[in-house]
Amino acid sequence: MSQLALDLSRPPGFLASDFLEADCNKEAAFWIGRWPAWPDFALALAGPAGSGKSHLAHIFATHRDIEIIPAAELTVSLVGELADDEGVVVEDADRGVDETALFHLYNLLKEHHRPLLLTGREPPNRWKVELPDLKSRLATLTVATIGAPDDQLLQALLVKLFSDRQVRIEPEIIAYLLPRMDRSFAAVHALVDKLDRAALQQGRAITLPLIRSVIV
Repeated sequence: MSQLALDLSRPPGFLASDFLEADCNKEAAFWIGRWPAWPDFALALAGPAGSGKSHLAHIFATHRDIEIIPAAELTVSLVGELADDEGVVVEDADRGVDETALFHLYNLLKEHHRPLLLTGREPPNRWKVELPDLKSRLATLTVATIGAPDDQLLQALLVKLFSDRQVRIEPEIIAYLLPRMDRSFAAVHALVDKLDRAALQQGRAITLPLIRSVIV
């Protein structure tokens, strides 16, 4: 009989010490740590889902009075409230944003030379932007890109995600999963979630027999 699955996971750790640096994200981590020596006041951070963009955004904001705002919550009225902040991060700006609000925010931060960090799955020149003035400004941004993960990062990410759920995973489990999973950040997150839920529902540890029954 399956059991009720309780979510015992911890919130993701966004400390600098929790960030898993690898070849695919080294450029992005470098630029995040370079402010105020960016080429301009604004920077775009592009990478696939689950690749650590939010983690880097939180690292960037940690030691500054910088506001982190989901793009869907950015409004023209909110821009005025951000005038006293030391900078702003707008997350998922490629997935729908009030373009007028972002245009005003861009101009506000540029005037005061305060940092603007925009995150998205694609670089800004691929975003569907209708406002010409905003589109031209976004096209000039420096872009820090996160690429596809290698095996070493996938292994470390598996360990971290299971640890976030208070699950200690044996090395043989990692060795079994790596050659049998899709090589993407999103796939790692989905796989860990699927295995953890199956273990909770069945009241079992995450073992090779359980894994085989889930990923067949």
